[in-house]
Amino acid sequence: MKACIRDAVIAMTAVSTAVALAACGPAARNNSGGGNTPKIGLLLPDATTARWETQDGPLLEKKIKELCDDCAVERANARGDVAIQQEQMDSMFTQGVDAIVLVAVDARSLGAAVKKASEAKIPVIAYDRLARGPISGYVSFDGEEVGRLQGRALLKAMGDSVHSSQIVMMNGDPSDPNAVSFKKGALSVLTGKVKIGKAYDTLQWRPETANMNMSGAISALGVGNIDGVYAANDGLAAGSISALKANKVKPLPPVTGQDAELAALRRIVGGDQYMTVYKPFGPEASAGAAMAVAAARGESLDRVATSKVRTSSGKAVPAVMLTPVSVTVDSIKDTLVKDGVYTIQQICTPQLGTACNEAGLT
Repeated sequence: MKACIRDAVIAMTAVSTAVALAACGPAARNNSGGGNTPKIGLLLPDATTARWETQDGPLLEKKIKELCDDCAVERANARGDVAIQQEQMDSMFTQGVDAIVLVAVDARSLGAAVKKASEAKIPVIAYDRLARGPISGYVSFDGEEVGRLQGRALLKAMGDSVHSSQIVMMNGDPSDPNAVSFKKGALSVLTGKVKIGKAYDTLQWRPETANMNMSGAISALGVGNIDGVYAANDGLAAGSISALKANKVKPLPPVTGQDAELAALRRIVGGDQYMTVYKPFGPEASAGAAMAVAAARGESLDRVATSKVRTSSGKAVPAVMLTPVSVTVDSIKDTLVKDGVYTIQQICTPQLGTACNEAGLT
């Protein structure tokens, strides 16, 4: 930004101040004929949730290159640390990126960094999570619908005894706006239908925290008194299931999930987890890449967007909102396998051979 202002001051001898400062924006920078290639920053939140490094990160890079073969992508992972992500944002400014795709570790804490980017005329695309501050665009799924899908699946799994059943809620990180939406959607389905014995918020979405909290819930409620578990994502499902097994809870109650992680699909086939929510990675990455490339080129995001979303300041920004899909053992083949996310060979380990046959995964 300092270099940008310096260049603008020099240019004032020939043109007006307004034109000089405008030349510092991404459109002018990339279309000036000076040989600069568009540079896009990609900031991922953590390595705890498998999707970021195995699906979204690689797919975003691939889609960006397909749309813009001369675009450079600078990718970083904050490893769940807000301070590290703030430093990574600063590094992106220093490297002179033309746009940033941000999956915020903590939406509120990153607000100041997003504002700084806006002041430097670097558009920020909030990906999957609605970051605070003056973002330029947003790509995600309907979070409340995710929670509703999970809630409906859990009620269905508990069957006719649902009204006398008791569940444990393992919600996500309350600093993540998506987690708030998932919880709201789930409660809209579960409230009044089932007793919520214990409910926990899980900082940084850590499976080990879910494991500890589930052990506490078992101690408080009793081994035989948990009829279902609402787990907001597959990592929390894994931590919860591990605690249930360690405390010899048999049979395992139905457990929800989200993100369609490979390990979760294996648990579903093996009967340890009831369902997951699949948020098709390809369409989300395609939309995020399209927004990022348009932003880096200084083009309008409205041509990419399908709707508008209001930010924390009340401003409506271009958005792409996608539809999540509920997946149980009966629908793995027609969703994730059909879409090419995983092969049957990847899902069906030797230990799951019989279960895979029974599920039609052959």
